[in-house]
Parts: sequence; C-alpha cells; structure tokens
Amino acid sequence: MTVKQITEQEKDLFNKLATHPLQSWEWGEFRKSQGHKVIRLGVTQKNQLKEVFQITFHKIPLAHLVLLCPSCPSTVGYLPKSPFPDKEVLEKLKEIGKEQKAIFIKIEPNAQKSEVRSTKFETLGLTKGKPLFTKYTSVIDLTRSEEEIFKSFKPKTRYNIRLAEKHGIVIKEDNSDKAFEEYLNLLFETTRRQGFYAHDKEFHRRQWQILQPAGISHLLAATYGAPQSGAESREASAKWDKGQILAAFLLFVFNEVLYYPYGASTREHKELMAPTLLMWEAIKFGKSRGCKSFDLWGDLEPNPPPNHPYFGFHRFKEGFSPKLVEFVGSYDLVINPTLYKIYQLTDKIRWGILHLKSKLIY
Repeated sequence: MTVKQITEQEKDLFNKLATHPLQSWEWGEFRKSQGHKVIRLGVTQKNQLKEVFQITFHKIPLAHLVLLCPSCPSTVGYLPKSPFPDKEVLEKLKEIGKEQKAIFIKIEPNAQKSEVRSTKFETLGLTKGKPLFTKYTSVIDLTRSEEEIFKSFKPKTRYNIRLAEKHGIVIKEDNSDKAFEEYLNLLFETTRRQGFYAHDKEFHRRQWQILQPAGISHLLAATYGAPQSGAESREASAKWDKGQILAAFLLFVFNEVLYYPYGASTREHKELMAPTLLMWEAIKFGKSRGCKSFDLWGDLEPNPPPNHPYFGFHRFKEGFSPKLVEFVGSYDLVINPTLYKIYQLTDKIRWGILHLKSKLIY
C-alpha cells in the first residue's frame, strides 16, 4: 500500500471515491479560494487508487500573539467526512501536518460507529476532540417507492404536506443568481431570528459559484402560488403575495446521495407549512436524480430533551421517519501537545465571544 498526493489529472477518479461533498474536489477548490491550503491524498494498492482524503489547513488568526511564539506552528488541519484513516494514512497526515506548521489535525470520519472498533482510536494515537459536525445524522432511504416513503411519515407530517398543497404552495428548482440572493437573504433572516452563528454571505456566494456549476449544489424554493378551491383557500389567497418565497433549501447531490446542508424560512406564514412540503419535494427531487439516500446533515442523539436549542429541527426531521445514524465522532491527531492545550483554551474563549456576539447583534 502506498499513500501519495493526488494531482489534478486524477480529479475525476478522486471524486468517484470521495465519501462526502466536503471531500469533493470542488469543495477543496472552494476552500482554496478562501485562502486555505488544500492537500489531497490517495491510498493505492497494486497501482489502483482505493481511498482518498482531502485535508485543509487553516491559519490561526494572530497566532504569534495568541501563542506568544512567532516561529511556532500556527495552523490547524481539518479532515472532515473521509474514510477512517489507518495507521499509514495517519503517519502521512502527521508528516504533512508538520510541514504545514499544524498544531493538530481534526479528523471527523464519514464512518459509522458500528463499522470501526473503539479500541482503534487509542492505538492510532488519536485524542477525543471537540466536534464540528454532529455525531448523529438522520437518513431517509430513497430506494423505496414514493408511496412507501410517504406512508412512512408521521401522520402530522402527511397532514401538513397536504395542507401546504391545498394552500397553493409551489416547489421548484431555481438556480438563478436572483433566486440564490433571495435565498441568502432568507437564510440570514433565519439565523438572526434563531440567534445562531453563521458564515458571512461571501462564504455562501463563493461556495455556490464553485459547487453549482459542478452539479453539486441545487436550490429548491417554496413560493405561494394558486390555492385549491374552497373558502379557506380563497381567504388565504387574498392575504399572501403570489410568488413570495416562504422557504428554501440548498441541497447537495453527490455520488448517489442527497444532502440537506442549509435551509431557510420566513417568520411569517408558518400556517402554510411550506418547509414540510419542501422536504417532501426534496425527497422526490433526490429520487429523480438517482440518489439512493437522503442525508439530513446532522441530528441530535436519541431521545433529546425538549429544551435543547436544536429540538425544533430534530422534531421537524423526525416527522419524515428517517433512520438515526451514529458516526465514530471527532478525533484530533495532535502534533504539538503543548500548543494544543493552549489552543483548546483560546478556542473555548473565541467560541464564547462568537456566541455572545450573535446574541447581542440580533
């Protein structure tokens, strides 16, 4: 077995083996455009590429001041949603991490807990780390018929889908620049309302500019159209503007899997149930694209408390009866133990400030 760096000539094969959109070649190009160093590794056996790993290295802002050491390591590596790296890959990662002056490399494999023995982590020199991705996600099986999928939903979810249809909610894919900017405004309206930290608009625009032409990113929007007949619907028709965007999902399609990384909705008109119909249409969209599963991009642990800040998202997803999947979690490949401890402390302070800032601004 050989671990080597991948060249652009192997881009197509790299994408075929990539295990997640965040491991796609295009995602690497997006991160490059933001000024991050991107390194792609491949594991070959008998001259055939078997696995691929895409690592990004991020500079620590004002590292020379924070760490009080101008010549010390000043970056952090990130390896999200790759296969679980074996000993040879980890040795190569450590070598590259030293070259890139990394304090550590955070590894969050796209591997289910049941597939990896827990005893492996200690023997491989990995330290349990602070997660960036959730340890769980919800997945809907798209290999079933539409009828089977619809019947699997919770009764309230099926009711809300029919209600949205009755109110004349229309779902369509619209990848135009105009639609994207409307979605972006709606996304930031949503994050402000919920008090969550989010990347700035330029992050999302640049991501869209690279991933959408590659066929990875797709925008589905729910707008108010023509209601069905009936007094209640005629009354609703007089209240809402035709063509008004009520909700939008930015979806990823990659290697026969549909993903739901971003969603947004208006504060108003919740009674029209646009997001519920939008999710159902997203499922049908994924099937039309040949996707075999729909990854809802994260979820809470089993039986979460109702006071959890993300419980509303969990309850919404739960209505579609997905399967809860548990990943192995987040691990750090520590390269400089002393600076790693300092980094952990300063990072905790940084996230506290960001959380406070989101509350104060919004």
